[in-house]
Amino acid sequence: MNARGKTFKYGANVDTDVIIPARYLNTADPAELARHCMEDLDKTFVERVRPGDIIVAGPNFGCGSSREHAPVAIKASGISCVIAPSFARIFYRNAINMGLPIMECAEASAAVRDGDELEVDFDTGIINDLTSGQKFQAKPFPDFIRKIIAADGLVGYISRK
Repeated sequence: MNARGKTFKYGANVDTDVIIPARYLNTADPAELARHCMEDLDKTFVERVRPGDIIVAGPNFGCGSSREHAPVAIKASGISCVIAPSFARIFYRNAINMGLPIMECAEASAAVRDGDELEVDFDTGIINDLTSGQKFQAKPFPDFIRKIIAADGLVGYISRK
């Protein structure tokens, strides 16, 4: 499994309230959530994001409330992967359960620039910055997480069993 896309770079402590503001939590519709993804942090995100694009951020991505709406909004917006040095624990769990790949890699987070094109190999953990030519090594997903992501989330994984 791979991801390839343009990067959207954000800083540290991107919390779930800016990923999907609480005023939009009256719906669970992924398409509706995607229309408001990141709007309190980046007003132009939804206009610029394309299927396959990648978010690169600083440490503690997804901190704040434990709402699963945040990874749903990110995934539904077209983002194929989020890369950060670390993730809030509940966001990490929610992202995997929703089938949103997230990779921990401090080196990539520090070096990748906004707009760079990345290719990410989930099996090996290799992050290739096609713009700069740099390569980074993230920890690859264990087999069971790859299966959950391939099944589009935990519900899909369980229903296939």
